[in-house]
Amino acid sequence: MHTPWKPLAAALTLVVALAAPAHAAKPGPAAASVANAGFESGLSGWTSTGSASYTEAGGRSGATRLAHWSSSAYRVETRQTLTGLSGGWFTARAWVRSSGGQNAAYLTLRDCGGAEKRVALPVSADGLWLRVAVSTQVTSGRCTLAVVSDANAGNWLNVDDVEFAMGRVAVPFLGGDVSTLTKAEDKGGVYRTASGQAQDALQILGDNGMNLVRLKVWVNPADGYNTKEKVLAMAKRVKARGMALLVDFHYSDAWADPGQQRKPAAWAGYSFSRLAQAVYDHTYDVLNALRAQGTPADYAQVGNEINPGMLLPDGSSDNWPQLSTLLKRGVAAVQAASSSTKVMLHLANGADLGTVRWWFDNAVSYGVPFDVVGLSYYGYWHGTLGALQQTLFDVPARYGKDVMVVETAYPFTMADADFEPNAFSDPSLLLPGYPATSEGQLAHLNDVITVTKAVPRSLGFVYWEPTWYAVPGNGWDPYNPASGDGWDNQALFDWSGRALPAITIFNR
Repeated sequence: MHTPWKPLAAALTLVVALAAPAHAAKPGPAAASVANAGFESGLSGWTSTGSASYTEAGGRSGATRLAHWSSSAYRVETRQTLTGLSGGWFTARAWVRSSGGQNAAYLTLRDCGGAEKRVALPVSADGLWLRVAVSTQVTSGRCTLAVVSDANAGNWLNVDDVEFAMGRVAVPFLGGDVSTLTKAEDKGGVYRTASGQAQDALQILGDNGMNLVRLKVWVNPADGYNTKEKVLAMAKRVKARGMALLVDFHYSDAWADPGQQRKPAAWAGYSFSRLAQAVYDHTYDVLNALRAQGTPADYAQVGNEINPGMLLPDGSSDNWPQLSTLLKRGVAAVQAASSSTKVMLHLANGADLGTVRWWFDNAVSYGVPFDVVGLSYYGYWHGTLGALQQTLFDVPARYGKDVMVVETAYPFTMADADFEPNAFSDPSLLLPGYPATSEGQLAHLNDVITVTKAVPRSLGFVYWEPTWYAVPGNGWDPYNPASGDGWDNQALFDWSGRALPAITIFNR
């Protein structure tokens, strides 16, 4: 259960040092460069169709930027063809801002020898510049880079600092958290493809490109799900499909998040030293069992959304000596159980750079080892894509670590499938440009991936609970079998179990 979270620390005044872009392959020298990439010489070097394309003051790094705008509906493109290119992968990057609302607004590479490749330009609700990237394989010695707007009256778009260089931008993982899937299946849940064919949910997700599964594990849950045994069984299914596995330790008998980090009942009376040992023993037990059955975890989270700490009050973030001790014991267990498993530390509200810096600066100063920074991002609670991307750029530059959006979601409706109120139910908090429709859900998730892919050392993203549509008996409260599903309006399957359009995001 996820609820809006208020930062633990006051907002900081920050200057974000944005790092160089990432490539899946090592970049080489480009055979051609973009002329007038910052539009400091007007549209020189560019070809533009229509009067809705022009330059104006207010560049991201210089004095001037490209603008698309008109008081009436318009379609315009601003393009440049690069020639003399060697064969191989090339990537175009640009910094953009957009009002949203266009029929289409995108950066594209075409006439490069293969199919056109494009990336939609995200909405900039806060005015922050966003970096986007699109890659293609050049086989014809030339490639046309274009910014295209098919827009309604008053829609606007800004572009600056365009680049074109050898290399390919990609992220290794596009994943989903399916922790409630086993219970849904046991309670009679059926999953169907977009065409209506009943299939295994993992097959549907995998056929649509999902390549990582996240599973939470509770210590002694009342309903018998999300236990070590259930995780072991699901891990066999995950690995049989060639997917990576991320195990998420909640260190609780139920939900652990910024609003609740309760100790397991069996640990409630432990001394601090015994509590730290319990963290080690539980973590080792689960991960060693996974390794022993031939399905080792690729990543393990030591705690879930641990902004306030874990196992409160002992492991509060107001008491870093004790919190760091608990974290170190968890990390040591991961390393002892499976040397190939990477350690992730996970915070809520990835759009809050100040808190992310404050928390991880403390973790580093207290010597807590980790490999990956995991962040949750629910835009309707946490803020804009621009704020998220600032944090994603900052983490690798500041800590030298990989980063991953390990939870995100968006509604396809504001209606409710059952008697349980939806976790997100306030339409006033919907992000501008992204309505609560199947199209809006798809557009927002595409844009989350877009801002994630443009970041160095990004591992990708995980959709939170794509399979959690309202199956009777599969409620949110493990203590109450009569509880309902508060996530049914944000699943990637509709209320009949049929895949929604947004399931295609894993093919990005």
